[in-house]
Amino acid sequence: MIVTFWIGLFIIFYAFIGYGLLLYVLIKIKRAIKGKPILPKAVNLPTCTLIIAAYNEEDFIEQKIQNSLALSYPENKLRFIFITDGSTDNTAKIVSGHPEIMHLHTDERLGKMAAVHRAKDAADTDVLVFTDANTFLNPEAIINICRHYADAKVGAVAGEKRVSVAQTADATAGEGFYWKYESKLKTWDSELYSVVGAAGELFSVRTNLYQPVPSNAIIDDFMISMLIACRGYKIVYEPEAYASETASEDVKEELKRKIRIAAGGIQSIIWLKSLLNPFKIPLLSFQYISHRVLRWTVVPFLMILVLLLNISIVARGHSPAIYQLILIAQIAFYGMSILGWVIVARQIKIKIFFIPYYFCMMNYAVIRGIFRFAAGRQSAIWEKAKRKQ
Repeated sequence: MIVTFWIGLFIIFYAFIGYGLLLYVLIKIKRAIKGKPILPKAVNLPTCTLIIAAYNEEDFIEQKIQNSLALSYPENKLRFIFITDGSTDNTAKIVSGHPEIMHLHTDERLGKMAAVHRAKDAADTDVLVFTDANTFLNPEAIINICRHYADAKVGAVAGEKRVSVAQTADATAGEGFYWKYESKLKTWDSELYSVVGAAGELFSVRTNLYQPVPSNAIIDDFMISMLIACRGYKIVYEPEAYASETASEDVKEELKRKIRIAAGGIQSIIWLKSLLNPFKIPLLSFQYISHRVLRWTVVPFLMILVLLLNISIVARGHSPAIYQLILIAQIAFYGMSILGWVIVARQIKIKIFFIPYYFCMMNYAVIRGIFRFAAGRQSAIWEKAKRKQ
């Protein structure tokens, strides 16, 4: 019991904090040996197509178009493809009013991947950049992404997701904190070897390396980028290319999104099982297991197990004080999470409880996502989460 307790506690700590600390140390050692990496210059940039799949986005699409057309990039090297398949509002009409944009549309909604595959077939540039219809890019985003393709070893580049949180934030303030921490981990991952997958808000790939993923892929952006990494290419993280969006409208909407991602995580682990072999691409497997696999599989269950084991050990008596201190810390943390749940329900703004609440909600979503995937109830068609206006 005691051995299982300490192993479980170590894995939980490692997955969320220890891996970050280890990355920090490894980066310091690498810099001491090779020096700090130098960013490539933005010269001889490749041709590029910006691809946006939009479904019923009439509230955002005009802003997205203007944001896209305002991006800085060498003349005649940046093209735009918007796909509005299945949209039943004015999204398609708004896009069709811009002749400088290639507009693809069918009345049938076949899912995001079908739309993206059609856009890829219509593109004739060196690089494909994908971004969401309700996110907005900084003016230098495409330049900062595409400069990395001067390195032949780079097969994909991931941008940063930035979540705007209002001063009157509710529990979704935890989402902003989470993404700031994730951004730091991705920065270190990239410097050590490669980012472990890309988020759909903003990422790019070499066109000749793009490999269509099955239409039932739940987190297609992650799979598209990881299939390139599995072929020995690196995924670079570029925090100076960022997509900004508001936080989820409420925790219910964020939970819906997290459950879907968790279900997709299990699917991806099954499809990418070759990466569980550390002898093929050792560093990538180490990063993949440490940063993704542990969080998407055992950690949420270990959190429950460790708490129960801790209670049992202390209840038996005669245990060292360390077990009592750890139990007190666990009870305090989960107590703060429960208080966070209560104050959110009552619309009280006490931010100190938001992060524990968001953390527990995130791990609860993983458990829900695993069971949903096992039951075959997770559709690949994306039902977008509502965002704050």
